[in-house]
Amino acid sequence: MNRKPRYIELLAPARDAEVAIEAINHGADAVYMGPERFGARAMAGNSVGDIGRVCDYAHKFGARVYATVNTIVYDDELASVERLVKDLYAVQVDALIVQDLGLLRLDIPPIALHASTQCDIRTPDKAKFLQELGFSQLVMARELSLKEISAISSVVKVPLEAFVHGALCVSYSGRCALSQAVKGRSANRGQCAQMCRLPYDLVDDRGNVLVEAKHLLSLRDLNQSRRLGDMLEAGVSSFKIEGRLKDVSYVKNVVAHYRQLIDGHIASSEGRYRRLSHGTSHLTFTPDVYRSFNRSFTNYFIDGRSKASRMACLDSPKSQGQPVGTVVACRGKSIEVASPYVFVNGDGLSYYDDHDEFRGMRVNVAKGQNLILREPVAIKPGTKLFRTADKAFDDALSRPSAERRIAVDMNLYSAAGALVLKISDERGNSVVHSMTVGSLDDARQGQGSRQQEILGKLGDTIYYVRSCVSEVGEKFIPVSILAQLRRESVALLDRANALKHVRELRRKENLGAVVPCSELNHADNVANNLSASLYRDHGAQSIVPALETPCLDGCDALQGKPVLMHTRYCIRRELGACRMDPDSRKLPRKLFLRGNDVMLEVMCDCKACEMRLVKAD
Repeated sequence: MNRKPRYIELLAPARDAEVAIEAINHGADAVYMGPERFGARAMAGNSVGDIGRVCDYAHKFGARVYATVNTIVYDDELASVERLVKDLYAVQVDALIVQDLGLLRLDIPPIALHASTQCDIRTPDKAKFLQELGFSQLVMARELSLKEISAISSVVKVPLEAFVHGALCVSYSGRCALSQAVKGRSANRGQCAQMCRLPYDLVDDRGNVLVEAKHLLSLRDLNQSRRLGDMLEAGVSSFKIEGRLKDVSYVKNVVAHYRQLIDGHIASSEGRYRRLSHGTSHLTFTPDVYRSFNRSFTNYFIDGRSKASRMACLDSPKSQGQPVGTVVACRGKSIEVASPYVFVNGDGLSYYDDHDEFRGMRVNVAKGQNLILREPVAIKPGTKLFRTADKAFDDALSRPSAERRIAVDMNLYSAAGALVLKISDERGNSVVHSMTVGSLDDARQGQGSRQQEILGKLGDTIYYVRSCVSEVGEKFIPVSILAQLRRESVALLDRANALKHVRELRRKENLGAVVPCSELNHADNVANNLSASLYRDHGAQSIVPALETPCLDGCDALQGKPVLMHTRYCIRRELGACRMDPDSRKLPRKLFLRGNDVMLEVMCDCKACEMRLVKAD
């Protein structure tokens, strides 16, 4: 039985319109970016006009633009969100990524809705419920294994989206209130203070320091480059890169890297998978994710808890960059290195000193494996080196580094005194345009190659000629006429594509859908009465509101010592003292994190293999 191919999407982050357009140029099938308000990255907001400009560009390639309206929303903000959504719809945004279910009760256009990762989609029941509410795409939790992804895929019909690269939140997304509780800055409002990236002491119940000043909650970066095929088989259709605060060079490199990998899987799938958008990206560089910002990499829980490797970067939350070799000798400002790589003036190198401090240095003059530094250092031979600033690579990415082109086929012929050009493209568009030219004079020499050359001059457009056939015969056609025919035909092709673009509509809500858990706590992030009403319509019996909001049911949101961070990552396991292992006695049963204006109790739920942090008494 022949099955329809599954469309596969590479989804890229965009801090602003420039980054979004470069992401598309380098191969993204879709980009996600935030408006000026109500996006979960408050520092990455964009005007509706700029988002519309990205939509115009993306749709030329059949690529999509998703607007992140994914904060929780207060009652007095609902009208503003309603106006914003209408404005975004008017500039042709393809879908909204949302967390607050109150949006489903607003008077908004029929725009497609995607359930944000902050919706905490970890189980088949939760995924099926959100599908029934009318969501068109589901962003699954980063913590899921292949087996868990497959289980979700088996019960839903809408596309599943999974993160494949970038920074990891240590908490289940949407279930971290640490920044709000300690700093008054809500992660669910786009203002995360990144408490997880700070150093903490690990202490026992007597205050004895067990681990001093380590980044115990700071995770490495995700990199699923080698697991894309497995993720496809498990049911993932959208591969998401994290990084709406990352610069344009980072996005260029990482998008190009995953574009090449995904294209390889699609090409070898025997028609099971198909790319979502069109066009080929021609690069001027070789992608390498190790040469962009990274805290070293992890596969996280893709293979389940038992096979998960080291996840945290305990010594530093800074970029580890690219491992490049070791120090052979050090003499003041001069070091000799053993490395397979070429260094250039201006490279930034880093290393861990005897106290596990991550130190940086700048190369002033590179002479092969002998490097002259700007400042003197004292580094032991054998010390590992990391390149955290790659001058040559960064320079390459600071220049135009990709062109994305659509293939077209041209056919030139004459009919009834008119010159006719038919253009068909890989997007499925086809236009026929004619110009009355009367009779054409015979040419003294062959004209086919000359006509093809003139018609193929598409340098200022997004097109390139895949094939060009002239059936006019050996007739002389002035350059001006051929150029005009080409320009007008290409303009018609652009117009045909714009008219053909159709956005997905919002799916219908199943009013009979039942919420998987009828008792909601503060981590379910109910922040307005519309959201509470929706949950009650679908079976919720009690609702404790989000910590950021006044209580909707007359209860105290802080009552009962709420969980401030809920994680699948476990400090005990990371330090080799899992309670389920013989080495559990390496650490006492009662543990606390101390530092940064807070004392947190570490509570291990060994049955669920999860960790929770609460404020200590």
